[in-house]
Amino acid sequence: MTTKNTSFQRGLTSAKNYAGLVGALLAMCVLFGFASENFFTVSTLSTLSNDIPTLVVMSVGMTFVLIIGGIDLSVGSVMALAASILSLATVHWGWPVWAAGLLGMAAATVCGAATGLISVGWRIPSFIVSLGVLEIARGLAYQVTNSRTEYIGSAVEFISAPLFLGLSPAILVAIAIVVAGQLVLTKSVLGRHWIGIGTNEEAVRLSGIAPRPRKVLVYALMGLLSGVGALFQVSRLEAADPNGGVGMELQVIAAVVIGGTSLMGGRGSVISTFIGVLIISVLEAGLAQVGVSEPMKRIVTGLVIVAAVVLDTYRRRGERA
Repeated sequence: MTTKNTSFQRGLTSAKNYAGLVGALLAMCVLFGFASENFFTVSTLSTLSNDIPTLVVMSVGMTFVLIIGGIDLSVGSVMALAASILSLATVHWGWPVWAAGLLGMAAATVCGAATGLISVGWRIPSFIVSLGVLEIARGLAYQVTNSRTEYIGSAVEFISAPLFLGLSPAILVAIAIVVAGQLVLTKSVLGRHWIGIGTNEEAVRLSGIAPRPRKVLVYALMGLLSGVGALFQVSRLEAADPNGGVGMELQVIAAVVIGGTSLMGGRGSVISTFIGVLIISVLEAGLAQVGVSEPMKRIVTGLVIVAAVVLDTYRRRGERA
């Protein structure tokens, strides 16, 4: 098969994936629109736009991590650590929000880079390394805040304050990060290297490209985006909670997998991940509005995730056939 035909086939597969995800999202919106009279309202749109920026930016980073064949379970704890450092610098040191935010993002980037350096440098599964970083980051978050929620106040609320149609600066920045991430993945040499590493790392190495620094960069980027997510969360809550982000890694991975990124590496799309975030968020909001209990919401969300993984398995088998 020629390169031209291969590119056409990949484009066709991507188009089918987008169409399927958008179709599922629209079907859910129609279903919940009929089931709840409050679903199609500005209030619901505003709530969703305030809730999803953190999940969006962290899911972009996790998309890159899964594409190279890794995983990062520490993102929730790293986010909590970044938020705690932000609160320390703002409340106790008197720093301006922008400087405190940069400090929190820098700390989160260091955590991500450490995960990458240890995992890649010693060839240890990222699952194990990130699990250790999860505990370290959570413990540091407790240390920084003395295990208490730090209230920052209105100094940070402008980031999540609605501007028009319920949309906040946070969601606009998150969408910009999605667009930038998709461009990096599909239009840059670095993005092609990441996809190549996830598909066949040895072939990438034999072609004269060093996989290790590129893989470490992905984990550092994951940490940075966790720090950005922390800034969004703090602005929404006007506080930093050392217990924040518990289970966030599962939500992030779920959104990425539902978006069609392969758990085996080598395939993924940031745009599809964004649609995956919307599917999860609409599902949770819709189930809440129709009065579904929290345990049942978790069961339904879990079934959707399992279905997405099964679909990915059949898709990969079809590609090999």
